[in-house]
Amino acid sequence: MTDLFAQQKTETKSILNLEKPIVFFDLETTGIDTNNDRIVEIALLKVIADGSTQEYLQVVNPMKPIPKEASDVHGFTDEMVKDKPPFAAIAKDVFEFIGDADLAGFNSNRFDIPMLVEELLRCDINLEIEKRKSVDVQRIFHKMEPRNLEAAVKFYCEQDLKDAHSAMADVKATYNVLLAQLKRYDTLKNDVAYLEKISEDGKFIDVARRLVFKNGKVCFNFGKYKDQAVVEVLRREPQYYDWVMKSDFPLHTKMKLKEIKQSMK
Repeated sequence: MTDLFAQQKTETKSILNLEKPIVFFDLETTGIDTNNDRIVEIALLKVIADGSTQEYLQVVNPMKPIPKEASDVHGFTDEMVKDKPPFAAIAKDVFEFIGDADLAGFNSNRFDIPMLVEELLRCDINLEIEKRKSVDVQRIFHKMEPRNLEAAVKFYCEQDLKDAHSAMADVKATYNVLLAQLKRYDTLKNDVAYLEKISEDGKFIDVARRLVFKNGKVCFNFGKYKDQAVVEVLRREPQYYDWVMKSDFPLHTKMKLKEIKQSMK
């Protein structure tokens, strides 16, 4: 086991009713594609039925460049991980640490578990996820604290939303929620340009999010050329443009792609 493995005894009995250990874990990675991205850091917290815990933490060399977008999130750079072990060197330790434990995390069902399963399979280790229970704390959070308009009205305006899903009622409620947000949070600027900026989750060229602005270039956000510059792909493989235009893509995507192609002339 790595020297970063440590055991901690807790003073109080765990409030979790456990039949066997459960491992809470989180991964930092080079991206969100479980097929092509790799783990950069793995943190495991095993909770035992008697209330004690064990910890495992390891930074990993993903053996591929870490994109700037990923570094901006977790802080790891290529220089920081170059002397760290590859995942293959610690895979057995990770598997043995987990043992027969169940798994838990935050958005773990959609991301962390699939990523870990893939990384272990690349090392010929089967986590046998079907034999384990998985608890996703984010899913519980969203179910217990709904993130819909009715919940926002209740939280920010301390009112019940009457005539929910009536278009005008929803529109007025949305407006009132924004006003309440501006009043509640001092850090929110009462400026539409700022509010647009804080609302962004990416710089997309088309409304269907098939074209995205990354690293100063418009890139494809789907398919075999995902994250590659549109202009470079079209110059290298002009028939790809014809395929997109003849396929079942949104009209707005086709319109924007056509504008890019015409700008290349």
